Amino acid sequence: MPAESHWSLIVSKGPWVIKILVSLGALFLFLRWFERMQVFHPSREIFTDDPVPGRKLEDVFLTTSDGLKIHGWFLPADVSSCRKDQVICLFHGNAGNLSSRGEMLATLLGTGANVFAIDYRGYGRSQGKPSEQGTYRDAEAAFDWLAARGFEPSKIIVHGESLGGGVASHLASVRPVGGLILQSTFTSIPDIGADLFPFLPVRWVGAMRYSTRDRMGKISVPVMVMHSRHDEIIPYAHGERNFQAAREPKLFWELKAGHNTYLSEDEDNFVEGLKRYLERWHPCPPSDATSLTPEPKTRK
Repeated sequence: MPAESHWSLIVSKGPWVIKILVSLGALFLFLRWFERMQVFHPSREIFTDDPVPGRKLEDVFLTTSDGLKIHGWFLPADVSSCRKDQVICLFHGNAGNLSSRGEMLATLLGTGANVFAIDYRGYGRSQGKPSEQGTYRDAEAAFDWLAARGFEPSKIIVHGESLGGGVASHLASVRPVGGLILQSTFTSIPDIGADLFPFLPVRWVGAMRYSTRDRMGKISVPVMVMHSRHDEIIPYAHGERNFQAAREPKLFWELKAGHNTYLSEDEDNFVEGLKRYLERWHPCPPSDATSLTPEPKTRK
């Protein structure tokens, strides 16, 4: 066939080629949008400014490395606590904001340590819009604020809940934290995306990684992985794989409730896990050692 005929054939099919390319582009953009909608569910609604009644709370606004103002709450330990020089830095899950996590804050305060928690950019009173790299900058700002306040890095324990585990594992890989707790955390966004949506090409087109498992071999501080066989959102196998990838020293603590019901249905076991971890790797001085003290119940 003459060259002119080949060219004429391509030109004649041009509209179809354009339609296919436009359709593929639209599908790509839809999948990127869908990924973002699945990963981040921020809320600006503030339910309370007194998440743990009867406890002092300090409103904190941090400035991130890219210039955003991020909101957090610092809840100091009792002055008589043997853990008053320790702080648990909480990175919450993907939905809501700090104001819906009063029960979790109270539970962590019950360890005797100080508690610091932030809202990621786009959540609660924090500026901006959420993104993977943005949440990493938010976490780094939280660590830097605690260090500037006088906490020794070895006394800063980062606790990541669900999505927050991806944030906490990043922080533990770039800052000299004292410990890492992963609660109901996925191995990575592509992995959990493939589990939840096996009919979508999430591994090919996804932009977010939150590669928790891949970081575990680089983290040398004591790690506790908490996960439940009854987790209906993040399969138990993700916790197992995160634990397998972690270096020693490490502890696996099995929860007995659903993804969001660990306090309402499994509080005693959850608290016992925290206690075991802290007593093993962040103990009180022998003369001051005390058991965990429960805090008053509040709305979750």
